[in-house]
Amino acid sequence: MNEKTAISIVTYNSRHIFRVLDNLKEELGDSSEYEIHIFDNHSDDDYIAKLKTYEPFIILHQCNENKGFGFGHNEIFRQLTTKYGIVFNPDVLVTKEHLDNMLERIKADDELAVVCPKVLNTDGTTQYLVRQKLDVFDYMLRFVPFGFVKKLFNKRLSYYECRDLSDDQTSFIKMGSGCFMLIDVEKYNNIGGFDERFFMYFEDNDLCLRFGQAGFKILYTPFEPVTHIYEKAAHKSFSSFKIFMQSMYKFFNKWGWRFF
Repeated sequence: MNEKTAISIVTYNSRHIFRVLDNLKEELGDSSEYEIHIFDNHSDDDYIAKLKTYEPFIILHQCNENKGFGFGHNEIFRQLTTKYGIVFNPDVLVTKEHLDNMLERIKADDELAVVCPKVLNTDGTTQYLVRQKLDVFDYMLRFVPFGFVKKLFNKRLSYYECRDLSDDQTSFIKMGSGCFMLIDVEKYNNIGGFDERFFMYFEDNDLCLRFGQAGFKILYTPFEPVTHIYEKAAHKSFSSFKIFMQSMYKFFNKWGWRFF
C-alpha cells in the first residue's frame, strides 16, 4: 500500500489552481508524505501547458472530455492504493500543519470515513457549508438577492447552515462540504465514491448521506480551517445555475422531495 496521502484536485480551466499549487508547493516542499494528483477535464491547451510546468510536483491525469467533478475524483481514488485521500477543490488554501492534524484525527478512529474542516472566506469569516438537512425552500432562499428576505428567515437559515457548530470542540455531522474532505479511501470506494450522475453540485451531500447509511461517521473540526476562494458560480452564471438545478432535481428524486 502507498503510504502517502493523495490530494485529488479536479480542474477545468480553474482560475485559482496556480495560486493553490504555489501554496501547496510552499507548504509541502518538493518531497513530502503527500502526493498531488490533478485530474483535468479537458481544459484549454495553454492551461494544460502551464499545469505541466508543475510536474513532477504534481501527477497530471488528462481526460478528453469534461465528465464532471465526481468522475474525476473517482478515477483518481480507484487507481491508488493509498489509505487516505483528500477531495480538494482547485480554489482551496491550507497549511501542512492543518493537513497533518486532520490526518491524525482520521487515523485515531476506525469508524471515521471523513474529516471536514471549518471553511473560511479569504477575509477570515466563516463559510457555513455544513448541513444537517436539505430542503428546496432553504436552498432557494440562499439565491434570493434581497437582504430583508434573508433577515426575515435568519433563524431558519442559521439552523439550515449549522451556524451553532462549536468552535471549541469537534462535532459529528451529517453532511460536509466537498470543497475539502479528508477521506478513508477504502470506505469511499466501498460505497462507490461520488455518484457520477451529479455532474457538479449535491454530489458531496449525496456522498455523506451514503457514508451515513453505511454506518460510518463524519467529523467536523474547527481547529484546522482551510480557506476557500468561493465565487458562488451558480449565483452568477446561468449555465452553472442550470447545472445546479439539474443536480438538485436528481438529489431530491434520489433521497425524497422535502420542500420546507
